[in-house]
Amino acid sequence: VSGLHGRGLADALDEILEVMPEHSQFAQPEALGGPRRVALVGRPNVGKSSLLNKLAGSERAVVNDLAGTTRDPIDEIIELGGYPWRFVDTAHMAKGAEFYSSLRTQTALERSEVAVVLLDVSEPISEQDVRIVQTVIDSGRAMVLAFNKWDTLDEDRREMLEREIERDLAHVKWAPRVNISAKTGWHKDKLVPALEHSLESWDSRIPTGRLNAFLGEMAAHPHPLRGGKQPRILFGTQVSSRPPKFVLFTTGFLDPGYRRFIMRRLRETFDFTGTPIEISMRVRERRTLGERQSAKAKKGKGGRR
Repeated sequence: VSGLHGRGLADALDEILEVMPEHSQFAQPEALGGPRRVALVGRPNVGKSSLLNKLAGSERAVVNDLAGTTRDPIDEIIELGGYPWRFVDTAHMAKGAEFYSSLRTQTALERSEVAVVLLDVSEPISEQDVRIVQTVIDSGRAMVLAFNKWDTLDEDRREMLEREIERDLAHVKWAPRVNISAKTGWHKDKLVPALEHSLESWDSRIPTGRLNAFLGEMAAHPHPLRGGKQPRILFGTQVSSRPPKFVLFTTGFLDPGYRRFIMRRLRETFDFTGTPIEISMRVRERRTLGERQSAKAKKGKGGRR
């Protein structure tokens, strides 16, 4: 083979496939209850590998104080809370390869169902931290925020951190928070309940009847007038889960602020802790009296034929 020019790689791949087992001895099909998939994400040197090692109970990943020392994602089957979990460690490449680090994070999220975003509380929440959180939201994955080195916080830093969280992470108040120490394993047992809660929300589906009963209650809080008209929600349905996605059929366009209001009330009513949710609209404009009479006349002519 030639790794540089690619010669012989197709033949090598054929030989590899010949000796590979048909089914993995670790992973099982999801329908048969395979391990839930967790992406461990965060900026370089935030403690991802240390947390992975502590959860696994052994030195599975290279740990070094130099940022970016773990170069490749590492999949680990780890038993937590009596069940296996597949962890995808997305520790970053060497400094100067931020673009490829971002691609690795996105790839890991695509292979995962829930993300643990690790943040270092000894340092201010950075723009990169916020960007990683947004990447998880955009991927549509469930999320848990894990604040590392919490056991080292003094009172002054804790107050400052709470202000940073309120300022920079207010848009993910729905994500459960776990305060841990990746180095000592302090509070690592709180991670599994948070993961399970987020995944339950991510998987959840609201029956159409319950959803429309909820939307009926929204009539007590009508949409503001737009151009002399008041858009109304006719009915809604949840079109999918993982993450939950809703379509609202309306008589007009709903302002972003009103959609945020509905989303907030959805969370208050149906929980959805730990998962992003999406709301889209299908506008059905009301026909004028003339349009309705014309449509009725056409229908009558069709019947006579």
